[in-house]
Amino acid sequence: MTFAEELHQQRWDDHRYYHHSRINQSLHLVSACCFLASYVLIFTNPVLAVMVGWLLAMILRQIGHFFFEPKTYDTVNNASHEYKESVKVGYNLQRKVVLLSIWFAAPFVLYFKPDFFGFFNAQEVTRGLLYNTSILWLFIGIGAVLFRIGQLFFIKGVQSGLVWGTKILTDPFHDIKIYHKAPYYLFKGAMYDDMTDWYAPRSTQQAS
Repeated sequence: MTFAEELHQQRWDDHRYYHHSRINQSLHLVSACCFLASYVLIFTNPVLAVMVGWLLAMILRQIGHFFFEPKTYDTVNNASHEYKESVKVGYNLQRKVVLLSIWFAAPFVLYFKPDFFGFFNAQEVTRGLLYNTSILWLFIGIGAVLFRIGQLFFIKGVQSGLVWGTKILTDPFHDIKIYHKAPYYLFKGAMYDDMTDWYAPRSTQQAS
């Protein structure tokens, strides 16, 4: 596949395997708006940008995945939850638990160790817990993306890693594009997406 074709395929797989719930889609829509706000704020108020990104955007996304997405057998795609977890290109639920645990623990460690084991110098410590927590969370976020890209280089190839990195950075724009009608469907009482939309790649449409 070309870069664009693989990006399209990764987006489709992510959508059909992990976004059946209209509640999850709606939460992703709000999360995407928060992430876009973070993209703007990072140039003027980095602390607020990181807080919006982690405390609003990221938490809303993960609430949708952990609490509203069905974990039973997926009859639409003929796949078990275990299978979907095993083929997930990015962070599956197990890897997300590890990442979120690191994120959650960071401010507590920082509270008892203000220099974070020498990561912050004496002058930087005086900036306070909130500011330095935002710096750690920014590094955790960037590090998580770079770490998974590096893993994918060895597991699936350089292009797959770069495609996934591109997907992650552009997900907020894409989520707004495909989930902007999710609240409307929820209002109509449609709790789950049947995945019969135009977004499927041609190869998937022909095979199904």
